[in-house]
Amino acid sequence: MKLKNLIFTVAVLASTSMFAQFSLSGEFRPRTEWFGHGQKATALEGTKGYLSTSVRAALKGTYKSEGYTLFTSFQEVFKFGDRAQISPAGNGNFRVQEAWADIKLNDALSLKFGRQPLSYDDQRILGGLGWAQQARTHDAGVFKYKKGGYNLDLGFALNTPTSAIYDQAAAFSYREMAFVRANKKYKNLNLSALILSNTYQNGSEDKSSLLTAGLHADLKLNKLTLTANAYLQEGDRLNDVAVEGAYLASLLAKYKATGKTTFKAGFETISGKTDDSAAFFPLYGTNHAFNGLMDRFYVGNHGNAGGLNDLQLGVSTKISGLAVSLTGHYFTEVEDLDGLGSDLGSELDLVVAKKFKDFKLVGGYSQFFEPSEVVGKDTQNWAWLMLIISPKFL
Repeated sequence: MKLKNLIFTVAVLASTSMFAQFSLSGEFRPRTEWFGHGQKATALEGTKGYLSTSVRAALKGTYKSEGYTLFTSFQEVFKFGDRAQISPAGNGNFRVQEAWADIKLNDALSLKFGRQPLSYDDQRILGGLGWAQQARTHDAGVFKYKKGGYNLDLGFALNTPTSAIYDQAAAFSYREMAFVRANKKYKNLNLSALILSNTYQNGSEDKSSLLTAGLHADLKLNKLTLTANAYLQEGDRLNDVAVEGAYLASLLAKYKATGKTTFKAGFETISGKTDDSAAFFPLYGTNHAFNGLMDRFYVGNHGNAGGLNDLQLGVSTKISGLAVSLTGHYFTEVEDLDGLGSDLGSELDLVVAKKFKDFKLVGGYSQFFEPSEVVGKDTQNWAWLMLIISPKFL
């Protein structure tokens, strides 16, 4: 019944005078992955690998008028085999992924209100998490000021689904969120500042608040591009875990050697747990894009451990119509908490992409090399292949 109502609504919109302002698009994105051999965590001896296919299927509608833009997307995420063939019910993963209105208040100021992604700069702290099939959205309101090359966003979210307190005590959830993000683009420099406050409900009337603040910069010098991040955290994590002077700092250099080939080198350090403070946590960023594609760090794991140093070298090029990138990482701990040494291993990530006329294929293979003292399978690897189709219906 829900699907019939959705189709009827779309048909009505397409047949009215709004047709010129209304656009309808979709997305079909299946991804098959080889799991069980070291993705996210060390695979022990005897662990067997397996193939799993997940799918994102989405329908997106946009209506634009002179005074506002309205956007709604419906999305289902499912895995092959997660529903019996003759089951009368779905898997429970059909949802309104985005529903927001961007209201024009004047030539420089607008208000974007509703369920929306928050994605800024390189998505280190606030990102849409597009790699995950479910992606990430926030229920928030954002005032946006844009004039003369300056951008200022003021955002706020209050999660109170019932009259009771918000008691979802989880690291990626919050009762209240407020942020200020300022950005200015110069000729060769893009500079942003972010102040982000999160208030967590600790399961009762007690609350704790964490403040994250820092800078992001992109500097272009002919063929060389430098990207830097510097963030600090102070306050209390979920359940009143103290954070004092936790930090994240990074520098990434990319050099475009030819029209097809780019080399990169970078280093990132993320503070770990100490006697006085919990570790820095990158919160709502697109963490999959950082610290190796096998998600060994900060993707549902390593949240309050010994921190991380990540040294990376890589190259990307085009070969016979294929976009190919190869990146190597060497990981060490900032704080050696277990006394076994700071070496966390190294990783090699290969990604290959091919664009066709109406779709795109992307795949990859990653190999993780454990430190000598870690007991696990001889081969720690992960592989994946993804098809992306993004049709424009109207």
